[in-house]
Amino acid sequence: MNRLIEVTARLLVTISAVVGPCASLATDVLPQPEPRFKGKIGATLKDSVPDWSQPPKAPINAPNIILILLDDIGFADTSTFGGVAQTPELDRLSAQGLRYINFNVTGTCSPTRAALLSGRNHHRVGFGVAEGSGGFPGYDFVWKKSTASVADVLRRNGYSTGTFGKWHNTPYYEVSPAGPFDRWPTGLGFEHFYGFIAGVDNQWEPSSLFRNTTPVAAPATPEQGYHFTTDITDQAIGWLGTHESLSPEKPYLLYFSTGAVHWPHHAPKQWVDKYRGSFDQGWDKLREQIFARQKQLGVVPVDAELTPRPKEILAWDSLSPNQKRLYARQMEVYAGFVAHTDFEIGRLLRAAQQGPRGDNTLILYIVGDNGSNGENGMDGFTNAASSVEDQLKQIDELGSPAAWNQYSAGWAWLGSTPFQWWKWIASHFGATRAPLIISWPARISRGGSLRKQFTHVTDVAATIYELTGIHFPSTIDGVKQQPLDGVSFAQTLHHADAVSHHHTQYFEMVGNRAIYHDGWMAAARHRVAGFQSSTDADFPQDRWELYRVEKDFSQVHDLAAQFPGQLKKLQKLFDIEARKNDVYPLNGASGGGPSLIGNKREFVYYAGMPRLQRRAMPPLAGTSYGVTAHAVIPDTGAQGVILSYGARGSGFAFYLKGDRLIYENNREGAHETIASEIPVPRGEVVLAFKFTQVSTSKGIGLSKATSSGTGRLFINGQVVGEANLTTTLGARYAESMGVSEAFGSPVSNAFQPPFKFTGTLQKVTVSLE
Repeated sequence: MNRLIEVTARLLVTISAVVGPCASLATDVLPQPEPRFKGKIGATLKDSVPDWSQPPKAPINAPNIILILLDDIGFADTSTFGGVAQTPELDRLSAQGLRYINFNVTGTCSPTRAALLSGRNHHRVGFGVAEGSGGFPGYDFVWKKSTASVADVLRRNGYSTGTFGKWHNTPYYEVSPAGPFDRWPTGLGFEHFYGFIAGVDNQWEPSSLFRNTTPVAAPATPEQGYHFTTDITDQAIGWLGTHESLSPEKPYLLYFSTGAVHWPHHAPKQWVDKYRGSFDQGWDKLREQIFARQKQLGVVPVDAELTPRPKEILAWDSLSPNQKRLYARQMEVYAGFVAHTDFEIGRLLRAAQQGPRGDNTLILYIVGDNGSNGENGMDGFTNAASSVEDQLKQIDELGSPAAWNQYSAGWAWLGSTPFQWWKWIASHFGATRAPLIISWPARISRGGSLRKQFTHVTDVAATIYELTGIHFPSTIDGVKQQPLDGVSFAQTLHHADAVSHHHTQYFEMVGNRAIYHDGWMAAARHRVAGFQSSTDADFPQDRWELYRVEKDFSQVHDLAAQFPGQLKKLQKLFDIEARKNDVYPLNGASGGGPSLIGNKREFVYYAGMPRLQRRAMPPLAGTSYGVTAHAVIPDTGAQGVILSYGARGSGFAFYLKGDRLIYENNREGAHETIASEIPVPRGEVVLAFKFTQVSTSKGIGLSKATSSGTGRLFINGQVVGEANLTTTLGARYAESMGVSEAFGSPVSNAFQPPFKFTGTLQKVTVSLE
């Protein structure tokens, strides 16, 4: 095998010397071999002729590529596809490009991203589910080296590559300043990354922001106009400007993956207020209106039927006035979030299309990674509150930095019009059908056309390879590559009636499963996200449905009883595909997995260390713990953070202010403070806090655990403050921890981050007891 690689490499060098460096080559092995020196080496410089090696060059006229992916948005949530939220920028793009109405994703976020960037089915890459790894190949959350990303292949073939926004494909136990970094964006083919690494983050005050592999702080505060979507748009436009200034002849791949419109639904007030009153009539009537508009727009067939409301969703007319008031405001905030996102993406696209090669820019815009999100049940939530009454107390804060909010599942049902269900329920199109817009002014002249071929997110990489003229290699860095599961749909760009070459596709997410084959689809719904849990014992009880989706666009008519033979054939095909793609065991991600923390009971930190993410922080929820700091206080005194743990939603801060040692407990926004009874002495001191747990209870809302107990402050071993506390730690996904300074949103009311410690902090020890 090695001999074959060597011979192939020599052959490619020979071909390159003959046809020139700009020709498109079928490079089957990456990296490309070192070019042969073609100069002359004499005894002296005068007798020698230099030869400068050239980096790989992309094929002639290879397009720039912008790949856009929105988060947690339904097929019908944009005005472009019949929805209420106005999306004029998406309208503009679709008018100059093509609208794909039979494009499918996996049913949740990181699996769709893995399939999109690799061209393989998501279990094959290791992403059988979005959260929680298991010790099985399809569920270990570890991107396989045999499934290289399209970014890596394009980079090695002369493209510049950058990604901005949400990245949810790195194992959580590797998300720390210590790495390893080979499964971060910069290790998977992107030369530049700016965004957060998590499933979700605060849009106003991100707690997990990185530039490449370095933790960074947001450049401004919400009061100064900061918003994450605006920030990544600015960063992406800046990257484009730098690229076009210095390497305008070199094509680029820009992957822009927003945190929008995943909860928390954070949007500027002026965008939200545009939709006041727009949802007072409720989801039942609005769904019918949206469906009618979809037919007028042509984004659903004229003979399509509207699926009925499931029993899990209450009829709007049956709701109380308080329910209607809360739910309507939730959706106003969400619609403003969608519209704001559309505006920011429009800024990016205008900057790209006004560039020196704007017409030769291929834009693939996927409007949703998994459909609308109903995973938080009928009432949604606001901060820790899940009841309607408690949420109404905070209704004016929805969408603001003070709220961590999600809408009712009734709006997820609306967003999936005309389909059944929503995110996670990958057995039905409400989770898997997403609009795709493709624009390429240099090659697509008849804008606004529809494309109806069955296509899948795995097809995007194969299509990019064909359109760029770049050959997908069999071997990268000595690792034999798994073949692409996706197939190119490049022919559909110019032929509306081209035949789909994607004949078979399985779907599976947390046991919800389906199989598509040549116009038929068999589906088994295992559980309803937000309403129903399940166990492995339930799988044999799942009822399989059968749809002829080439004639039944929205999966209305179950034909299982009418065509039992066809159903059995498809069930057998699902089993074949599942075994081939590492789908089994179903629910394979329910196990534990590696941890950066392991079984450690003591953690020692030093001043100046970077921000730590949630999974790298000591697990303090539901346990007694202590914090001990060795410090030197100058004669002039000191102030600042010793340890900050958590975020605006919950956590604690251990700090000095006004010559006092202070512990401030933040329990879901309720603050309790213990201050030392004596001033902190100068010189070397040992400053400590100890929480002794008396009782613990299961958390509410998004909380992990609520613990009651006693908190005590110590200076040089002497108790200097004491109080009873009720703590709630781990209540937010977007937590962070800082030593000698605070990061992210303020966990304390007494200071704004970073509030750096002005003394000398020698070390801080956190111990679990």
